[in-house]
Amino acid sequence: MGPLSPARTLRLWGPRSLGVALGVFMTIGFALQLLGGPFQRRLPGPQLRQPLAPSLRPALPSCPPRQRLVFLKTHKSGSSSVLSLLHRYGDRHGLRFALPARYQFGYPRLFQASRVKGYRPQTGGTQLPFHILCHHMRFNLKEVLQVMPSDSFFFSIVRDPAALARSAFSYYKSTSSAFRKSPSLAAFLANPRAFYRPGARGDHYARNLLWFDFGLPFPPEKRAKRGNLHPPRDPDPRQLQVLPSGAGPRAQTLNPNALIHPVSTVADHRSQISSPASFDLGSSSFIQWGLTWLDSVFDLVMVAEYFDESLVLLADALCWGLDDVVGFMHNAQAGRKQDLSTFSNTGLTAEDQQLTARARAWNNLDWALYVHFNRSLWARIEKYGQRRLQTAVAELRARREALAKHCLAGGEASDPKYITDRRFRPFQFGSAKVLGYILRSGLSPQDQEECERLATPELQYKDKLDAKQFPPTVSLPLKTSRPLSP
Repeated sequence: MGPLSPARTLRLWGPRSLGVALGVFMTIGFALQLLGGPFQRRLPGPQLRQPLAPSLRPALPSCPPRQRLVFLKTHKSGSSSVLSLLHRYGDRHGLRFALPARYQFGYPRLFQASRVKGYRPQTGGTQLPFHILCHHMRFNLKEVLQVMPSDSFFFSIVRDPAALARSAFSYYKSTSSAFRKSPSLAAFLANPRAFYRPGARGDHYARNLLWFDFGLPFPPEKRAKRGNLHPPRDPDPRQLQVLPSGAGPRAQTLNPNALIHPVSTVADHRSQISSPASFDLGSSSFIQWGLTWLDSVFDLVMVAEYFDESLVLLADALCWGLDDVVGFMHNAQAGRKQDLSTFSNTGLTAEDQQLTARARAWNNLDWALYVHFNRSLWARIEKYGQRRLQTAVAELRARREALAKHCLAGGEASDPKYITDRRFRPFQFGSAKVLGYILRSGLSPQDQEECERLATPELQYKDKLDAKQFPPTVSLPLKTSRPLSP
């Protein structure tokens, strides 16, 4: 997230004592450090009967867990899986969610505090505080701060726009007029202006969707020169290192020409920094303004391609236990493997390489945003320690695998046609099937409760939290409203 001043660093993290026992063969002594901290802290809550993996427990009480959270749930970026862990954590700890009346906060319109259920600042009474704001919205900081305190932990997640475009085209083909008119993603990207009309219904899904979700302004549309978009030049492997998910550290590639460095002056934390009106909206200064502003607001931006690494860093930043961020993938489409290294052209056909380049060029603001936060994630990994991270990621995956074997029939996700329990059947939208989970029979009541939390899709979990926070005053059958498209 760019350079941090000492004062801001201390405010975000604070000095922490770190003492972690790894197995029975190795002990790490106490150490003080500015960044990092004991992500391994385990909090009270239902535990499965069978140990999932060797538990990592602090030798001394560690920092208090952070429980005031704002998560910007971006589209088609693995955000449903993050939402799942927030649902579970808040549910277990009795935290209050800032919930929408239905399933979204008026998206695609900018977030408004008035859309939060139970938010009544003008009544004169004591307003119960909210702990977590995490459902779909288009980010609007001024209104968010009407609901959540300014010292909340702000975080989000981004994804390579080439992978995001593939997923969005499949998922939103019936919603976006641009996608609906195009026979294929390849045809769309070959000549996007033949299909795309700025402001047309649903067409925010078709270009720079991340930039849109972050609530940033857009430069004016310009007529493209005749011919195809100019794709980014081949990346220079000397420019940036990233840590591929599931692999050791190695040099990977991102386009250096798209790497936008923030301006040197960092604004005060979460202030409304200078207006973009002073910039040429088509210039790199405008993009720098947007990225610098995001750096001043968000404490962490996760990267979908390094999901597990991002989860470890999130747990560390929040002083949560590793078990608090272990979970299953949600809203995953059937027949699609996780496209975890799409910024590398290794192993792609010439046609796929061309599609990837065109997708990044068409979504140029998203590409600049993605490169920026990919780089900041790597800087954070360096401070955290690569070996320490690899150990934690291996632990996280071992626990996830153990949970899947313990909770799920077949130990994996299931085709929705086999999920007969409506509590666990994910909302089906788009052309691809959305996978869900079937619980294994014979679980103890305690394990059943925890496994249900892990398997419940986002829409059903939102309804569960709503009923918990706003119990019906009369004994009438609950009427389920029709879900909006995610």
